[in-house]
Amino acid sequence: MQELLVDFEDIDELYRSYMPYQKSGGLFVQTNSRYEMGQALTLRITLPDALEEDVVTGKVVWITPQGAQNSNPPGVGVGFEAEDELLNDKIVKILGTKLNSGKPTYTM
Repeated sequence: MQELLVDFEDIDELYRSYMPYQKSGGLFVQTNSRYEMGQALTLRITLPDALEEDVVTGKVVWITPQGAQNSNPPGVGVGFEAEDELLNDKIVKILGTKLNSGKPTYTM
């Protein structure tokens, strides 16, 4: 299984990458590499101000190709597996009220 390293420097970047509409949560990962829908990936995620990384598995549920019309960066959205709900809860706590801001994200 391929592994991607994801490091979030700040909460704004985490907000733009978070995919709350996925049942167990998910994250958009900027990458120029090609992946297929449904492809399994492992993510090594460092959240803002975290001392340790979280490791989760998931499947590709979103693809933004190079040169997309909306000028979003290329990458893939990875939906977390059900056993990774603890990470999703951690992300929701970090984002707090930002989740209701209505600002655009990389996927919506």
